[in-house]
Amino acid sequence: MKNVIIIASKEIREGLRNRWVLATTLLLGALALTLSFLGSAPTGNVGTDQLDVVIVSLSSLTIFLVPLIALLLSHDAIVGEMERGTMLLLLSYPVGRNQVILGKFLGHIAILSFATLLGYGAAAVALAATGAKIDATSWTAFAAMLASSILLGGVFVAIGYLVSALAGERSTAGGIAIGVWLFFVLIYDMALLGTLVAAGGHALPAGLLDALLLINPTDAYRLLNLGSGSAGALSGMGGVAEHTMLGTTTLLTALALWTAGPLALAAMTFSRREL
Repeated sequence: MKNVIIIASKEIREGLRNRWVLATTLLLGALALTLSFLGSAPTGNVGTDQLDVVIVSLSSLTIFLVPLIALLLSHDAIVGEMERGTMLLLLSYPVGRNQVILGKFLGHIAILSFATLLGYGAAAVALAATGAKIDATSWTAFAAMLASSILLGGVFVAIGYLVSALAGERSTAGGIAIGVWLFFVLIYDMALLGTLVAAGGHALPAGLLDALLLINPTDAYRLLNLGSGSAGALSGMGGVAEHTMLGTTTLLTALALWTAGPLALAAMTFSRREL
């Protein structure tokens, strides 16, 4: 475990040195503050809790931005170090390849967690400082959104490692990572929408819609944060949630499996790869 912590610390230091931590924190903070104050402006007319509007806005932002940041962080974690020769140096020490993967994962999750908590947290603090009335239920939903955003980031960090372990060159890994982002964030949902339209209003077979939503981790995240309560009414995802049997436990389990699966495959592929 000591080796894992050392490698995680190395990744955090490199993130600080390359300004990754600062850049992601400032980006998430700036966008979160903008969405918070612009998005909460009309709530006084409709009687909606301002933080609920912020949750909807930030969840939508997270679906596009956090997976991209995670993939940019992780796509060259293996192949990049192999090209630079630093991986060979690292493995000359008494450290296993699985420890390298796990250490890198913890380090990158720490970077994402810091940026998300500070960036999104600043928006909530600024909103509270304006004197807006926020109830305990909204604060709980906001905390759940923060935790699930970090979990979504973990999914795409793991996918990025798998891409990095499979790719032969850093540039190839970068291209595949962008393709993965486009597929899960844009293309998949457009295809799913086309399927629902083609169904002509007829209900899909029992369980099929649930399976189609669980196949995409961003859809699981969207349902988790926008499928119930005030956020569900504001986002329109409440109607989708009513036609599924997916509860919070199932959605969290799906995200956890989406993290563990690619991470295990990345470790397996890396262990068999020649340096």
